[in-house]
Amino acid sequence: MNVFSKRNALIGFITLEALKQRRRTKRLRRKRPRIALFSLLGLASVVAVVGIAAVILRRRGEDDVAAHSEEGDSEIVGEHVTASSEPIPAT
Repeated sequence: MNVFSKRNALIGFITLEALKQRRRTKRLRRKRPRIALFSLLGLASVVAVVGIAAVILRRRGEDDVAAHSEEGDSEIVGEHVTASSEPIPAT
């Protein structure tokens, strides 16, 4: 009696492939929580960076507005002094 036949080889091969597939899915199931955790941490860090950038830009805008208002208060409205290259003749 011959134990090794094409049918037994095919059944053994299919069984081994099914076991490999089952092992892969078990590994993936164990990794799913980690993948979700790292994805959420990455998303949270991106949101934090965007928030910090927004705060910095807002503060920079407030500083620009404050600087312009300080300059505007010292000027007389409607009067602009321009330097000319020619001297003004004395009368």
